[in-house]
Amino acid sequence: MLVCVTAIGAAQSAASRGDAVASVQLHQAVLAAKRGDSSQALRLAEALIASHPKYSPALKFEGSVLEQMGRDNEAERAYEAALQLAPKDVELQYKVGVARLLAGDTQEAIALFQQRLLQVPRDGDTLFYLAQAYHLQDENDLALKTIQRDLSVQPDSVMVWQKYGELLCSSGDNATALIWLTKAQHADPTLDRIDFDLGVASLRNEDLESAAQYAAKAVSLRSGDLRAEALLAEVDVKLSKWQEAEGPFLRVLAVKPKDPASLLGLGHCQLALKNYQAAVETLTRLLQLDQTIILAHFYLSRAYAGLGRMADADHEAELHSRLVEQAGSVVPTDERDAEKATLVQARQLLLDNHESEAIELFRQRAKGPTATPGAPYMLAGVVYLYMGRSEDAERLLKKALAIEPTVREAHTYLGLLALQQGDLEDAERDFRQELVAQPNSQLAVAELGEVRYRQQRWEDAAEQFVKSRTVQPALLYMLSDSYFHLGKVKEADLTAELAVGYAKDDLTSVQRVVDLLNRNQQTELAQRLSLQLAR
Repeated sequence: MLVCVTAIGAAQSAASRGDAVASVQLHQAVLAAKRGDSSQALRLAEALIASHPKYSPALKFEGSVLEQMGRDNEAERAYEAALQLAPKDVELQYKVGVARLLAGDTQEAIALFQQRLLQVPRDGDTLFYLAQAYHLQDENDLALKTIQRDLSVQPDSVMVWQKYGELLCSSGDNATALIWLTKAQHADPTLDRIDFDLGVASLRNEDLESAAQYAAKAVSLRSGDLRAEALLAEVDVKLSKWQEAEGPFLRVLAVKPKDPASLLGLGHCQLALKNYQAAVETLTRLLQLDQTIILAHFYLSRAYAGLGRMADADHEAELHSRLVEQAGSVVPTDERDAEKATLVQARQLLLDNHESEAIELFRQRAKGPTATPGAPYMLAGVVYLYMGRSEDAERLLKKALAIEPTVREAHTYLGLLALQQGDLEDAERDFRQELVAQPNSQLAVAELGEVRYRQQRWEDAAEQFVKSRTVQPALLYMLSDSYFHLGKVKEADLTAELAVGYAKDDLTSVQRVVDLLNRNQQTELAQRLSLQLAR
């Protein structure tokens, strides 16, 4: 090495000569590691980093030594520091990507795995973890495509077979999922969680006997596995084994006392066993966490009826009926989370003045009604609108309409922009234009209701809000207030409860509803709903 340095010395900078010295020191650390002396290797690496803090190979080596010593958190920090200095290092992209995935930062993990695959497109491990990251982001289509790529790279990997079966099950192809999971189990019965995966697939294929056997085995193999306990309870409920199901639900709730699925399942069991008071208490706990769970109101109504509390039973039945009517307006949680992740990413791009990248992001993530030419511009305009950048919002919304005159919701959001500016006439015009192109636009109908509300046309406002089946707390507040103005106190109270339910942790919205109830002498209901503020 010294000969090489001398030969090209005239062409090297002082920094390069420093790197050459550092490489000698790093070589000494590597030799210590090969001898099995991890402590000495780490000391040498730390000394090297102290004198050459921007020498990425030393940081990378330090991370590998720390990882071998089981000091994973310190190893992760070393790898991340090295990656900052060497962002194109494929090994560091993988190491940090896996760490980010395990830490729950799936978006960053996906970005790192994608960068690595640009250089090593057929790396099976990276494809495996990328598929898992997409799955955790509820991007099931991308997860399936990625694991299928991995299957072409690693056709004999039983872990890939198992993951493929799991992702097929998540996408709804339960019959094919069962084939791949069974194949994986036959090849290696010791695969981690294979019985759980088979139990889920069997349950979704309505093979309850097999599901029960797999779930019971999963519980016996992994004591304290809450997912396996929950699966066993779900199967027992399907089999109407109410007494047997209570135990697993209670074991889950002992660790996760606010788990909604377990509270609902336990309340259902208690109702079926005619333990009505216990069912009321369990379901009330659940509804204190989330008042929009439709089945909870149905079961609670039946539990109150079992206790002879018919007024309470009727009230819960009415809430259940209203929630059923509005169910079509509620976006499923997995879709909502995926959309939220995209919106957060797009907002950051717009904050950084990368408008074209934000539009391209929406184009790449487009599904269903948003997979049209004008939709990406419309969505970026919407993000601008909620960022308070009205001129940019209007510019992109109008561009979306120029590209695609029938693009969904562009007129609606232009109407919302007009509402923000207090222009009710322009707002109504835009909402009506939306309804000409999209007669079933619930948002346009609801916002037309807001126009009527601001005009104090209470009957018309209530009609539009009800027709829209809105679940927006602010609009439900307006509907409740409209009912109070019309003297329809019962309807106002029910709507106020729904508003609080959909507001969930938005304490400002909850307080507004409580204040509205107090102003209208509904103090008992106001006091009950205000408990949400105290939680």
